[in-house]
Amino acid sequence: MGTYVEKGAAFTRDVNYISDRITAGARVPDHGPTDGELWPVEPGRYRLIAAKACPWATRTLIVRQLLGLEDVISVGMPGPTHDARSWTFDLDEGGVDPVLGIHFLRDAYNARFPDYPRGITVPAIVDTADGPTKGAVVTNDFPWITHDLFFEWRDHHRAGAPDLWPAGLREEMEVVMQRVYTEVNNGVYRCGFAGSQEAYDAAYDRLWTALDWLESRLDTRRYLMGDAITEADVRLWTTLARFDAVYHGHFKCNRQKLTELPNLWGYARDLYQSFPAFRDNTDFDQIKAHYYVVHSDINPSGIIPKGPDPAVWVAPHGRG
Repeated sequence: MGTYVEKGAAFTRDVNYISDRITAGARVPDHGPTDGELWPVEPGRYRLIAAKACPWATRTLIVRQLLGLEDVISVGMPGPTHDARSWTFDLDEGGVDPVLGIHFLRDAYNARFPDYPRGITVPAIVDTADGPTKGAVVTNDFPWITHDLFFEWRDHHRAGAPDLWPAGLREEMEVVMQRVYTEVNNGVYRCGFAGSQEAYDAAYDRLWTALDWLESRLDTRRYLMGDAITEADVRLWTTLARFDAVYHGHFKCNRQKLTELPNLWGYARDLYQSFPAFRDNTDFDQIKAHYYVVHSDINPSGIIPKGPDPAVWVAPHGRG
């Protein structure tokens, strides 16, 4: 499927994304990159391509549902496995996305950037409006996609949508989310894709230092920032949901299972049970198929484990 481990080296993520933004009236946003093109918010114009197998893409699916944007931004879902060329629309009839009319997501990238030189990643937002950019990728800059779904699409949020970015908490949230990203979201990959014992040992220690910090933080608050969910919880959730099924064994993050960390485990079940957006966009079978099949250099047999039993997710969480 592809090579993910470089022998003798630590894992370094390529973070060069298409930095275009979709903003209200194509305005210059108040936060984040502004070096790319600005596209206007238009209900029905854009298609979010997001695989439930992918943690970065799952963020966007959760936020879209939390904010009630299902009728405003359509979704295309690639299947959980792919080869080195591209994510593909294996779940759709004939293997073709019914709106974009393509099998390979790379076709949308190449429509905008011929022979696109970087990885074909999800999530990606694709333009579907008639015109020269129809069928072309707009952005794949995942942290800013969810940020902009909240700030730039406000006029289209459902009544009662959660305040995922409370103004008074933003400064602290930024610090928390940065640590969650570098040490946990990306930290499990540093363990799994380590190319040397030294790189793995360092990555493992960093990961568990951060998980111990989170376990302690959640001892005194229901969610990461207090009594209400925020974007920070969405970002942490996608790693926790995959932890026992994939990261504990496949990525060798095996000091403890999530189910052995009382606060983190109760917190994760609370999100899963209390908010349909978390539960509806988490597919454990797709998650396992993706990691155990696509990472053939780590799991050359391609065998997908049967466990863990997903029934554990509905046990009372005790945090309400």
